[in-house]
Amino acid sequence: MTKDFKNKLSTKQNSDMPILNGWLVKAERQKSPHFSLRDKSATVYLLVVHNISLPPKQFGGGYITDFFLGNLDRSANPYFEEIAHLKVSAHCLITREGQIIQYVSFDDKAWHAGVSSYQSKENCNGFSIGIELEGADDISYTEEQYHSLAKLTQTLQKNYPDIKDNITGHSDIAPGRKTDPGDAFNWEHFYHCLKSS
Repeated sequence: MTKDFKNKLSTKQNSDMPILNGWLVKAERQKSPHFSLRDKSATVYLLVVHNISLPPKQFGGGYITDFFLGNLDRSANPYFEEIAHLKVSAHCLITREGQIIQYVSFDDKAWHAGVSSYQSKENCNGFSIGIELEGADDISYTEEQYHSLAKLTQTLQKNYPDIKDNITGHSDIAPGRKTDPGDAFNWEHFYHCLKSS
């Protein structure tokens, strides 16, 4: 079965949120230069949940997209001076309103996990998909975000079936270094949304 045929097939399998060639058909697309080609022999089997807000604990403004595209204006906020040089991306961002923006094809490696390990396997970027929620560790996430994350997770599980129950937070694959998605992320509620969507 060719890759193109499999992609067309996966589009038919989930018409609500179709994926074609690693991209969500109906999501806003902002292509980040911060990615690597995924090893063709690699199996995608992990979904990593993150949070991000720029400036910290402030929402809106488009700065997250600027950051992932390498276009962050250092003069817009003193904090940006510290991070503007970083080359970071995620596959998708879910805004406070539940909008999904995709930056990197799911078939490629986004630069989201950094130094990381899952079930004793290092370098999680190689086998994972990274989803950022616009938020902070100690600020409640919105219902729209839980709903969008659940629908996106279902889509990814259908198109990358090895993900199954391999869903974790950034803090779990980089303990001591990362804390997101934080105590504010209600895993129980997320799994409830996942089952009921």
